[in-house]
Amino acid sequence: DCIHSVQSQTHPQVEHLILDGQSTDNTVEAIMAAGFKGTLWVEKDKGMYDAMNKGIARAKGDIIGILNADDVYTHPQVLEKVQALFDHSGADALYGDLRYVDAIDPLKTKRIWKAGPMHPKAFLHGWMPPHPCFFVRREVYEKFGAFAEGFDSAADYELMLRFLHRYGIKVAYLQEFLVNMRMGGVSNRSFKNRILANKADRRAWKANGLTPHWYTLYAKPLRKLTQFMTLFASKP
Repeated sequence: DCIHSVQSQTHPQVEHLILDGQSTDNTVEAIMAAGFKGTLWVEKDKGMYDAMNKGIARAKGDIIGILNADDVYTHPQVLEKVQALFDHSGADALYGDLRYVDAIDPLKTKRIWKAGPMHPKAFLHGWMPPHPCFFVRREVYEKFGAFAEGFDSAADYELMLRFLHRYGIKVAYLQEFLVNMRMGGVSNRSFKNRILANKADRRAWKANGLTPHWYTLYAKPLRKLTQFMTLFASKP
């Protein structure tokens, strides 16, 4: 599904890279059976974020987006719209809204994450954009670095905190759903994983020499409640 959603994009210049960490579950065979037309690397890595860093380093495009294997773009014009807003706004990064769908039935919506516009102190109030909908100019990675090691599932939070809050790069908001993400993310699989993710979030602030408010990292998971409330409100 992921491969087909990328290959159906109407943008004329899409470079699709897949990194497989020498998996033994027939992933490579499934990739080739899906008619993959991009570039595939099969090599050992140190984990998901190490693989993402390798992909970022090898990407030749001016704008980089990361789409996990369980995720799909919501429609064929997503990347075309992303490019248009980058051109219009002159932004360094861009994000949109995320739709969580059922792992078995991807036509069933479970949660919706409407990020809203970013304000200067948004991260202090527990805000963050959905990482699957986060697109960044390659030169930003070259200037401020890629994913940092040691943050486990919070590495995407640390990266966005660093780019948007610490360095204040210019960001634009594309107000529509860009990605459908299947439920089952690592940090949300259990209460224990959520606690570990919260500790990693705290380390992300410290690593960047930043001080959150006392409530910042309590507000972050509480914001997820609004995603269910918004879904309930949107149903007839």
